[in-house]
Amino acid sequence: MRLLHLDPSDRLVLTDFRNQSIPPYAILSHRWGDPNSEVLFGDIESNAYHKKDGYRKIKFCAKQAAKDQLQYFWIDTCCIDKWNLLELSSSINSMFRWYKNAARCYVFLSDVSVPSIHQQSDWQASFRESNWFHRGWTLQELIAPISVELYSYEGQRIGDKSSLEQLVHEITSLPLAVLRNCPLDQFTITERIQWAENRKTTEEEDMVYCLLGILDISMPISYGEGKEKALGRLRAEIDVANSAPSVIPFSQNDHFVGREAQLAKLEAKLFGKKQTTTFAIVGPGGTGKSQLALQLAHRTRQNNQNCSVFWIDASNLDSLDQSYAEIAQKLNIPRWDDEKASHKQLVKLHLEGRVARQCLLIFDNTEEISLGFPGLSGPQAVNLISYLPQSELCSIVFTTTNSNIAERLASQNLVKLQHLPPTTAQRMFEKYLDIRLSESEQQEAKLLLQELLYLPLAIVQAAACIKNTGLKVPEYRSQMGKQKKDGFEHSDEVTDDKPRGYNEKNPITTTLFISMEMIQIKDPLAVDCLYLAACVDSKDVPLDLVRAYSPGMDAAVQVLSKYKLVTRRPAESAFDLHRLVHLALREWLQRQEKLGRWTQDAIAQLLQVFPDHGDSNRSKWRRLLQHVKCAMSYGLADGEDVEWFNLAWKTAMALYSDGRYNEAEELLVQVLKTSKKKLGADHPDTLTSMANLALTYQNQGRWDAAEELFLQVMETSKKKLGADHPSTLTSMVNLASTHQNQGRWDAADWLEVQVMETSKKKLGADHPSTLASMNNLAWTYQNQGRWDAAEELFVQVMETHKKKLGADHPSTLATMNNLALAKKSLGQVMEAIKLNRECQR
Repeated sequence: MRLLHLDPSDRLVLTDFRNQSIPPYAILSHRWGDPNSEVLFGDIESNAYHKKDGYRKIKFCAKQAAKDQLQYFWIDTCCIDKWNLLELSSSINSMFRWYKNAARCYVFLSDVSVPSIHQQSDWQASFRESNWFHRGWTLQELIAPISVELYSYEGQRIGDKSSLEQLVHEITSLPLAVLRNCPLDQFTITERIQWAENRKTTEEEDMVYCLLGILDISMPISYGEGKEKALGRLRAEIDVANSAPSVIPFSQNDHFVGREAQLAKLEAKLFGKKQTTTFAIVGPGGTGKSQLALQLAHRTRQNNQNCSVFWIDASNLDSLDQSYAEIAQKLNIPRWDDEKASHKQLVKLHLEGRVARQCLLIFDNTEEISLGFPGLSGPQAVNLISYLPQSELCSIVFTTTNSNIAERLASQNLVKLQHLPPTTAQRMFEKYLDIRLSESEQQEAKLLLQELLYLPLAIVQAAACIKNTGLKVPEYRSQMGKQKKDGFEHSDEVTDDKPRGYNEKNPITTTLFISMEMIQIKDPLAVDCLYLAACVDSKDVPLDLVRAYSPGMDAAVQVLSKYKLVTRRPAESAFDLHRLVHLALREWLQRQEKLGRWTQDAIAQLLQVFPDHGDSNRSKWRRLLQHVKCAMSYGLADGEDVEWFNLAWKTAMALYSDGRYNEAEELLVQVLKTSKKKLGADHPDTLTSMANLALTYQNQGRWDAAEELFLQVMETSKKKLGADHPSTLTSMVNLASTHQNQGRWDAADWLEVQVMETSKKKLGADHPSTLASMNNLAWTYQNQGRWDAAEELFVQVMETHKKKLGADHPSTLATMNNLALAKKSLGQVMEAIKLNRECQR
């Protein structure tokens, strides 16, 4: 849990109390305004919040908390890093507890005006009509806290939950006992569910999700499933509250039809051997592999409550890591929240341990990453096979379009999918269409399905288009004919391994472009949204990214969702495109010679939302990296575009910060080449790029390559900036560090002496940079066996730190520890022990 407080300069500061005792805090309850006006997590980190409208609420909360002698306070808009999906999920499930444990809960009623304490006579009318009392999520914010105080827009206190209980009871119909903090288990599940009736939420599913804390239930969020289905899942979770933990990010498909034989085959063979059982569902794109796997996941969960089911997105390395991290969190494996831990290894060891339950793992879309097979390596290669649990209690299902991968993974348990049988296709079409077809329309539908090659994805898109436009089936067939004349024809047969795009003119492309033509008439921005999304990765496209292009993109995504062209992820403020839709769009843009223009737009928007590489932004730029890689791989790789160049630099530094040095090197080489060409070899930005590349070489252990670049930087800096310029001194420190790693202590000594003497002269003997240079030189002396010289410098640094920072400052203690090591090397064991004890006090 993060909490806010004001530092002495009235700047907002976030403190992470994870794994620590949480101090008393106030909490704010409010209604969200326009997302662009709210102060978000990233705004706090970048100190970019003062001009936002939402800052008014934060100032109010901070001021009120101070009056109540509370240093810390919590506000959902800016204390949760919503780019970190693990954190977001955990926060949603912790929200009720956080409100319950707050020392004070302040309700900011933005639609109730009481300008001053002397003008409270007319507040009741607007108070009764306040939207805050009629929203779903504010229900738990009223019920959970012991102390709830209500304030007007101007910050005037109206009253609290106790003094206003009768009025609040009349407005909300909540029992008075609830407002008096009676234990909720005194009320039945049915009664508690009824409390949310007549309330409103932006997403219909939130009418159910807002009850989770009130019912003491934790369950995955699955936007798009609808209220009734969410309620059904909630009731099921109540019934099996003590059943096995699972992660299935998508709700069960009510429109699932066909594939009964394949489903039965999979179910029959699960957990049938004395070792891990593996299966592969293989077939061309659009044939329903993921839907079959999803149906298996939900059926297994329903039929075996003691079996855990985990869904893993294996489409790329980033999504694979994210999925394993979610599983580690769900299983509450020790160190699940350690960013440096290997979640894949944690999960594997846990599932191989003595857990008395079965586990089904589903790896969806495995064609984009290496599984550790010969000949399948690449830039994202990961030996996934080594992370698969080996246990008779585990079964694993892969979905893939690649028959070679399927054969190697599960040659004895292959489930091959092609197009649907005609009768099954007809059932699917009518189910998605949700209307009765006349006999003549049924005949037309048969012809249409034949043209669609009985492919599930094409059927779903066609049905959605007909449903949303009001077209008749014959009219839709006419549109298909028009597409054929325009060149959007499809081939007559389906191939196994290739994901077919625009070039192969398949029916999925045809249905896509019919839908786009219809959408273009009323919602052209939605089509722009598709073009923009075609230039980034197809999965987890953040709304912030498309909002940067236009603020109307939220509505555009909703339109695309109705046409089944995207799958919304409201909980993550993102959406997905089907891989074949993504491919078809990109190839069409390329043929129209528009891919370059839209790629530039995508890069411009990415540059706007991509944060600096600071550790606090790690979760955000990790989610954006896959999109940056996609956009930058489509062209403009010569770096001529300024925005491409700037994004490449920001991305390289993020990759460097994440320890992904090979990927960072690839971009930094391009950045350096472009910088030399555009700015010149001796420009400060070029030297910075050169130094960053050298640091990357250094972290790869390529000392000679690092030395060559650091030497160039140092010599150029001396010439252009002077021998005593801070940048020159930094380059000398870096070169000295390289010499240390090469074991060239004399060369390092010579440079470090120059840095120390220059720093003393320019900055003073007690400047932090001077002390750092003295510390570096002392370490070099120590490695040369010059213990007396090392001891002398460590003593100087320690005494200066004590004087400037205090005896218990971390820098003082670190130097004290260094001195203890020097004393030990000199044989002064008792003095070394004494210093170590001082460090540990």
